[in-house]
Amino acid sequence: MEMKSPVRQREVPFRRQRILAVLSSVLLLIGSLYFARWMLPEREPALAELKRPVLLIDPGHGGYDGGAIAYNGVKESDLNLSIALKMQDLAAFYGLSAVMTRQDDSPRTDTASYSEHEDLVYRADLANSLSSCILFSIHQNTFPTSQPSGAQILYGPDAESRRLGELTHRNLINGIQPENRRVAAPAPKELFLTSHVNCPVILVECGFLSNLSDLQRLCDGRYQSSLAAALMGSYLQFTDTSRI
Repeated sequence: MEMKSPVRQREVPFRRQRILAVLSSVLLLIGSLYFARWMLPEREPALAELKRPVLLIDPGHGGYDGGAIAYNGVKESDLNLSIALKMQDLAAFYGLSAVMTRQDDSPRTDTASYSEHEDLVYRADLANSLSSCILFSIHQNTFPTSQPSGAQILYGPDAESRRLGELTHRNLINGIQPENRRVAAPAPKELFLTSHVNCPVILVECGFLSNLSDLQRLCDGRYQSSLAAALMGSYLQFTDTSRI
């Protein structure tokens, strides 16, 4: 996000704070997430030395498209971006290659020429332009009533996407949502992004903006860091076992 000069001078310290916040969540999750194994130096090479597909992080919506809006005005697009940036920071800390479909909330076009479909085409084309990548598309859910809650993973049509989706869902439940009774499921065919990329892809519904408990947690930076750590751990586990 473009900032005025007094704020930009503090951008680097803020970035460090985000990294420290994410790492603190990693330590809390270390017992249940697979990537704790790399804390043992005799077992595997350093993370950056393993050949891995590019981690493509898609903060859903953005610009003119705010996505779902909570009762208090919180936009899905802002939460998606916050979680994605924390995930990117954690990847950078480990020296891993990560690409974002957007870095801020700036629109790519003016209002008159904006097209949600064209924006999705841009994201799919970016994924397909990479020789080898894994796509995490970060979203928030909503429902007409406040009862539904919890994260859920929707995976692409191929077997590798399903394996990634089920793995990530287990890590979310084991690490931060033990009360969650949802299951990973195939993404509906009408979801453009999951149907038009040539790589393993999952859509992460982090929680329900229509549920007050979920909303409170999703707005908490520490909880966002826990989500980012669980997603990052899933990427590491998946790419280590598949060696794509």
